[in-house]
Amino acid sequence: MPRVVKKAQASTGCSVERALSLIDGKWKIVVLYKLLRGTLRFNELRRLIPGVTQRMLTHQLRELEADGLIVRVVYAQVPPRVEYSLSTRGQSLEPVLLALKHWGDTNLSSQEAEAA
Repeated sequence: MPRVVKKAQASTGCSVERALSLIDGKWKIVVLYKLLRGTLRFNELRRLIPGVTQRMLTHQLRELEADGLIVRVVYAQVPPRVEYSLSTRGQSLEPVLLALKHWGDTNLSSQEAEAA
């Protein structure tokens, strides 16, 4: 079930704002990018994203799941195993995520070189 979009965002009718409302948050884009490589467990994601806290990662994963961008599968075993993967909707973001990475590789590298 998708999250409720704030009234101000919903009333504008701007698809860019609505799209950004799904991936806003400090870690959501990073999580989505990491899940491009395939299904990952919670602790694998934590290791791949060293700056995120457990609480924040949990929060971001819940929102991404609520918005239909990722799929969460819980296996009934002891200890419980939980895996995350991109949904079909989340996979449709792949070109956007790769373009963002390419832009960052191209532009941020040159800025760092200029600053040095």
